[in-house]
Amino acid sequence: MIVVTGAYGFIGSYLTGRLNAMGLGQELVLVDDFNRPEKQSNLEHKKWRHQIDRNVFLSWLEVNARDISFVFHLGARTDTAETNESLFNELNLNYSKEVWKICSTYQIPMVYASSAATYGDGSFGFEDNEAEMAHLKPLNPYGWSKQRFDEWVLLQEATPPVWAGLKFFNVYGPNEYHKGRMASVIFHSFNKITASGKMYLFKSHKAGIEDGHQSRDFILVDDIASMCIQIMEKSGFKSGIYNAGTGQARTFLDLTINTFKAMGVEPNIEFIDTPVDIRDTYQYFTEAKMDKWKAIFPDALFTSLEEGVYQYVTQYLIYNKRY
Repeated sequence: MIVVTGAYGFIGSYLTGRLNAMGLGQELVLVDDFNRPEKQSNLEHKKWRHQIDRNVFLSWLEVNARDISFVFHLGARTDTAETNESLFNELNLNYSKEVWKICSTYQIPMVYASSAATYGDGSFGFEDNEAEMAHLKPLNPYGWSKQRFDEWVLLQEATPPVWAGLKFFNVYGPNEYHKGRMASVIFHSFNKITASGKMYLFKSHKAGIEDGHQSRDFILVDDIASMCIQIMEKSGFKSGIYNAGTGQARTFLDLTINTFKAMGVEPNIEFIDTPVDIRDTYQYFTEAKMDKWKAIFPDALFTSLEEGVYQYVTQYLIYNKRY
């Protein structure tokens, strides 16, 4: 059996769909808090063997570990504006440690979700060099929870036989309808353009960066799912922590203009102040260094921003469709 934690959420439900498309539906064990009606549609038309509530999953895994062939641990608290550190410690750090320990004891291969939020303001760069990761300084409790787990993992002598921590950069695509404020800018752009014909972007509060020229490494969720599956299928995969981005930063202005274009609407963009509660912890630039990944997968290709936005808007958002 193959476990997907966070299966009700954005990336987890998309990966579940990809595994279904591979004919593995009846092998899947889906783990999450399933008492979230706004997420139910993410699993429509998908197949699985078991649904396990996250509160009982660890004990279930201990009992059933010998029947598990792979664990995708994607479940986490992902709200970057959340300030409750104890919540992050419980769900992102301590829970993940227990999953790791069981996978190590029973030698179950494992992929877990780290985050580009660990890179903080980018002062130490964006290279997935494990020897330098202890120097990183995230800007919020969410980023710190991911950083502390990465640091803990790198100190462990007992490990799964194959493991990977994927530092997700700015992921966008279908199945993020439930994420509210934390959904991608493409999702918010589509809805605001539909409602008013215009989009608002944050002004720059940093010298030398123009309004709308804040940049991110935007990666389509389908590319993230492909990375997860490649690790599962790769014989002799070298365990470690890897960036999960495209390797090319693009501006929010680029992204928004492409959203207008995919909708067939003339761009109409206004700039507003960045909210005070996130202004001091706002990242102005992220760009994954993907050399380490490409050394293992030299033919790796990632969807361009233009193509990804067009696919997302024209195949999913205009139909309110899930994958």
